[in-house]
Amino acid sequence: MTIRHSPSGPARLSPHALLSPEQMGTADRAAPAAGVPGTRLMAAAGAAAARAIRERWAPTPVRVLCGPGNNGGDGFVVARLLREAGWPVRVALWGDRDALRGDAAWAAEAWSGPVEPAAPGCLDGAGLIVDALLGAGLSRAPSGGLEALIHAINAAGAPVCAIDVPTGLDGASGRCPGAAVQAELTVTFCRRKPGHLLLPGRALCGAQACADIGMPDAALESIVPEAYANHPDLWADAFPWPRSDGHKYRRGHVLAVGGERMTGASRLACLAAARIGAGLVTLAVPPAAWAIQAGALTSVMVEALPPDGTLDQALADPRRNALLIGPGLGREPRGRRQVLDILATGRPCVLDADALSVFAGQPDALFGALHAQCVLTPHEGEFARLFDPAPGGAGDAASGAGGDKLRRARAAARRGGAVVVLKGADTVIAAPDGRCVINDNAPPTLATAGSGDVLAGCIAGLLAAGMPAFDAACAAVWLHGLAADRLGWGLLAEDLPGALPGALAVLADMDRNSGEACPWRT
Repeated sequence: MTIRHSPSGPARLSPHALLSPEQMGTADRAAPAAGVPGTRLMAAAGAAAARAIRERWAPTPVRVLCGPGNNGGDGFVVARLLREAGWPVRVALWGDRDALRGDAAWAAEAWSGPVEPAAPGCLDGAGLIVDALLGAGLSRAPSGGLEALIHAINAAGAPVCAIDVPTGLDGASGRCPGAAVQAELTVTFCRRKPGHLLLPGRALCGAQACADIGMPDAALESIVPEAYANHPDLWADAFPWPRSDGHKYRRGHVLAVGGERMTGASRLACLAAARIGAGLVTLAVPPAAWAIQAGALTSVMVEALPPDGTLDQALADPRRNALLIGPGLGREPRGRRQVLDILATGRPCVLDADALSVFAGQPDALFGALHAQCVLTPHEGEFARLFDPAPGGAGDAASGAGGDKLRRARAAARRGGAVVVLKGADTVIAAPDGRCVINDNAPPTLATAGSGDVLAGCIAGLLAAGMPAFDAACAAVWLHGLAADRLGWGLLAEDLPGALPGALAVLADMDRNSGEACPWRT
């Protein structure tokens, strides 16, 4: 069953959908016509935030900083509910109380206490700060008194609970055009936004909670999300679990092409491919590396390439149905020819590391050969060399360079006609048809040499087992993150293949108990 991008959106929006601030604004405006007035949504949002605060902190002097819009209205509700619960609360407003309109004016009217100006001095003695100043739609740098207030919040020494997103953060992109509040907890509503997952936004948000505030399905039904948070619900029904009537060839055969140096990289990739599900894995290497690799690998077959590195013989067996090149390849001129020979087969393939870097300066030679079953796995440096080759150039969104990470990955996938995995702590997986997923389960311990080689092998193993390219990339990134998280501190890349069975067991248990349907499947 193939994944399709739905142009009309699902009848019930997936809980993993990420909505832009504009899309959430559309839903808010549509809610009254669907029978839920804005005041009810605001009351529910404030109640959810107050509840999250009470669950995390003991009563302490609170400063609730409210802005002039609906985010500030949420803050007034939080202030009232915390005071009713016995917390000492002071409210400060950025702007003029008489200028409040609509739902925000309703919430302010329900607050019977004093309202002071939002200025750095109002933070004195605060044990907790509630940031309800601006919300998610900020696209320009704060200036003047607001910038000073943000700096004062961060210097106050009190924990911060942000409502929706920390002030100064763009909820659509995760970027900060200027000063931004550092929160310990962020409470958002209905659905998360891309800025909650993309860096630096995710780090600024701290712990996150997304509360159901009763947004009616009818208010969401016309919205087509720009992205989703990576989760098995999106791809589990395509996962290639071994079958009782299967055999090793049915599970697929990965052919990996390695180089003479950096031999550990290709070993890591091959072991990961075998662990995650490929029935067979063969590593083809130059003659000088054959003895090294053959002596180090037992469950992976090793064969020597001809001295000139040609792949004709290695590619002759059509049962080698998934191809991997890049880890440990090196940047010899023949590497470019090997990549193009692999692409010419039309088989599913993964291009990683040096398989991308050998095209630096001449990316069109690569783009012209790519196809829809290719997965490219660049980190930011490799991505820049392919999609923004001009030294110091800012690039443009159409080419894949410039803009926020979500837009860059989507544009790059469209330009190359292949799946792009733009790696990092906030890895983005993009398909040529516009589908995008942001991963948020990768621990910081993955920032270690060789972890990317393991990821490339994971993707190749799932491709060999029959998983479509976009699904395979999403699943591999998620399992890679889970395996790392289960290993904990002190992780080495060589630990990751051995941790995959435990991650797969978690996935199998989730798969048995999941009732959520993928929003893209028909």
